[in-house]
Amino acid sequence: MRKVSFAEFGGPDVLRLIDAEEPHAGPGQIRIAVRAAGVNPVDWRIREGQVLGAHPTVLPSGVGQDAAGVVDEIGEGVEGVEIGDRVFGEGSSTYAEFAVLSAWARMPEGLTFEEAAGYPSVVETALRIIREVGVRSGQTLLVSGASGGVGSAVLQIARDRGITVIGTAGAKNQDYLRSLGAIATTYGEGWVERVRQLGHVDAALDLSGSGVIRELVELTGDPQKVISIADLGAPDHGVRFSGVAGSVPDALAEAVDLISRGKLHIPVEKSYPLAEAAAAHIDSQAGHTRGRGGPDSPAPPPARGGG
Repeated sequence: MRKVSFAEFGGPDVLRLIDAEEPHAGPGQIRIAVRAAGVNPVDWRIREGQVLGAHPTVLPSGVGQDAAGVVDEIGEGVEGVEIGDRVFGEGSSTYAEFAVLSAWARMPEGLTFEEAAGYPSVVETALRIIREVGVRSGQTLLVSGASGGVGSAVLQIARDRGITVIGTAGAKNQDYLRSLGAIATTYGEGWVERVRQLGHVDAALDLSGSGVIRELVELTGDPQKVISIADLGAPDHGVRFSGVAGSVPDALAEAVDLISRGKLHIPVEKSYPLAEAAAAHIDSQAGHTRGRGGPDSPAPPPARGGG
């Protein structure tokens, strides 16, 4: 099969599309013919060699952890899934024609492969940081960098839970944030005062790593009420950096519920051929996309990108 791999840490140019042996499902796992893979910031952070508190990366390494596709191999002890089922979930080396998943769920009706591939890590992260920051129904949550995949999920999940959300994003994404139920404002000079004018902030999330930790602490009045998933220097300000995943199966189950109830939709802004994974990483790192983007699988039938 073909898959994307890197043999050294570095920029997007270290990514290579190579021929590799097909993986196989072990106990408690399934294998899918990948139809779309999701691109997440953790993918390029690992590619750069950043230390994120997870297991060390062994080179050469595959890329990607989210995917959607068709089950074609079932490991020992796995029940409740059949060959040919359309699933989405999390595994390893998902920028490939075939990938092994360790957590999965059946795709909700009406969801495309490219859409489904964008949900697993995004929803898990959104659920985790909402829980960790301790915001409750009736309170106000500030989300810095709200228009990306995780931000899109946070806004919708928080609103479903009765939480008021203030979101910051670029000028072109203000209407998008409002469409997700957020009170929108722009970042840039004077943003702290603009947020203050919108009301009291009970908790805050840093999703973009744009050097706003100090201001978020100022707005909430307590570093314990701020969580970052993007600024590795957050602990220097007493703020927790949340980079280790929680229960992916539980997150997938909640994602299916939210999607089925019409309470969660994450758009796919752009898709890429698998051979252009480097371009997908460049765009992801630039941080200007709305919703999700991801590489196509070259496996037949023709796939579109997602995630």
